[in-house]
Amino acid sequence: MRRILISNDDGIDSEGLKKLAETAKEFGEVWVVAPNGQRSATSHSFNYLEPLIVREVDFSVEGVRAFSCSGTPADCMRVGILKILPEKPELAFAGINNGPNISWDIQYSGTVGAAMESRFLGVHSMAFSQKSELMDEVTNRYLREIMKKCIEKPLGQNEIWNVNFPACRLEECKGVLWDRTVSIDNFYVDDYDEKVLEDGTREYKMVVGRNWEASEGTDLKAIMENYVSVGVVKNLQS
Repeated sequence: MRRILISNDDGIDSEGLKKLAETAKEFGEVWVVAPNGQRSATSHSFNYLEPLIVREVDFSVEGVRAFSCSGTPADCMRVGILKILPEKPELAFAGINNGPNISWDIQYSGTVGAAMESRFLGVHSMAFSQKSELMDEVTNRYLREIMKKCIEKPLGQNEIWNVNFPACRLEECKGVLWDRTVSIDNFYVDDYDEKVLEDGTREYKMVVGRNWEASEGTDLKAIMENYVSVGVVKNLQS
């Protein structure tokens, strides 16, 4: 039986992680190594100055061994593959992220960073995200089907599958679009609120903004139009 390693950036208690593990059980022996807390927007960073603290934990998905890790999502994949699993896994999944990982988001995503790290180590890897965990009808309908196809489809060196589910009702979803390219449209329109403290220190809090306009054939365009987006993401070293 093939081994599957799963991680995420929303933490070991994430509902998306549990859903991914439950679905993955059909395709192999599932192991989870995930952060012990929220690690969103950690990209592909990892720790080398401090030790990683790893603990085996009770997990709500039957038959799955799970470990929490003090590091980043990339740390979780790395220590899982190199030290925790008895043998190198055949597959690695990251997610299901709460929020899309499309366009410029991909550069910041801890979920995508985790999948990239496992791919660096020679494992067939996928990242799964949904626009909102509060609307998961489409995810529930298509997750298994897409997972099966992505397992079977080969990847090039340093390539991962990147899957994004829209936030809409199932009857509003128009289906699945494959071979979506990463949008290079100006997705972010963020700003900062500034607060000057009494001692002159400046405090900046991000005000999140998005530009929901996209070019045809892209991941962003697919999500905007209520399609599931599936595409290949390449690392800069490809």
